[in-house]
Amino acid sequence: MLTEQLDAVRADSLRVLVVGAGVAGRTLAGLLRRAGLHPVVVDRSAPDAGTGYMLAMMPLVDPVLADLGVTDTYVERSVPLRRYRIRDRAGRPAREYPMGELLDRFGDYRGLSRGALLDVLGAAGGPVGHRIVPRVIDQDGAVVRAALADHGEAVEFDLVVAADGMHSATRAMVLPEERVQEFDTGWSSWVNWLDPDPEFADLGEELWGDGFFIGTYPVRDALGVIVCAPRARIDQGPERLTGWIRSRLRRPGGHLERVLAETTLGAGYRWDLVDRRAADWSVGRVALLGDAAAGFLPTAGIGACMAMESAWMLAGHLRGIPRERVPEALRAYERAQRPRVEAAQRNSRQLARLVFGEGWWLPVVRDTATRVLPVRAALGPIRKLLNTRPPVPVPLSG
Repeated sequence: MLTEQLDAVRADSLRVLVVGAGVAGRTLAGLLRRAGLHPVVVDRSAPDAGTGYMLAMMPLVDPVLADLGVTDTYVERSVPLRRYRIRDRAGRPAREYPMGELLDRFGDYRGLSRGALLDVLGAAGGPVGHRIVPRVIDQDGAVVRAALADHGEAVEFDLVVAADGMHSATRAMVLPEERVQEFDTGWSSWVNWLDPDPEFADLGEELWGDGFFIGTYPVRDALGVIVCAPRARIDQGPERLTGWIRSRLRRPGGHLERVLAETTLGAGYRWDLVDRRAADWSVGRVALLGDAAAGFLPTAGIGACMAMESAWMLAGHLRGIPRERVPEALRAYERAQRPRVEAAQRNSRQLARLVFGEGWWLPVVRDTATRVLPVRAALGPIRKLLNTRPPVPVPLSG
């Protein structure tokens, strides 16, 4: 499959290699293909990689999906999230927010698994070379050469996009580690999947406990569950963690009891709650995209949305440019998108300090704030991003 991709890209006016077939990489590749290019897409994973975790997708992605031509597929594979509920430290319902009323004027707020989103983005067409990573990246100003594993000699491209995740190996080839900042909460999480619950078909729910966090989020035909705690407690094993959480709750009952009883932590997807931020989003003809540029904690539910929006902006800045202007286009993309991404990332970090913290006083503060904070104030940072959505620089379909 890689050979066919390389044959197709040779005749392109802009020869692009996308490293990483996650949310950001597939979005960018789909947009470039709709603009008439044939980007080479490679990924280190196998084609049957797992579903991963669940996503709550803000209306920020609606124009991106429209340009990809996959809106209908996205709606079919996802579910509407109409309500959001917070439980207090004892497990009692504290506040419910009508998300539909607050966000409908901006577009859809929907839930789906990461695997389903990748399938939706893959519907935009185009192959992916799996189990392939660049071994060497070298550039001289005019071109960038990438030696792809098991492919022999280096191949010339006009642009390489590193979209291979928060711990990007491609980024490490061009950017010193000291130019990458890490924010570590000290917590980890397990993600599991349960059978759907009709009563919670449109409800995302979170329990902000005393030294732990439980979130449940519906997707098509399943209920996603995430359990978070300090890393030392996660490392003790699922039985001890679940037992400890039960000791902190007063008669959980109902939905929460089911979550605690049916969640098999050791069999799920483990996620260490760390984010990263690169000081530079481009080095010559190599661009960073998605988590490779700014990886998100799950606290604001915005990381995948920002990755897709960034891919949309990058594709717009690349549309129709001559090869010699690639570095200029990358700098323009960074000036336009970086402030939005880092503002969203700051919000995620602030929420993490509130949610992933310990101390007897913190749950009390959270419970009080939940009950008195106006709904619009709670969603202020998200609504600001939606109110200031940037126009794409140039049309992406002709």
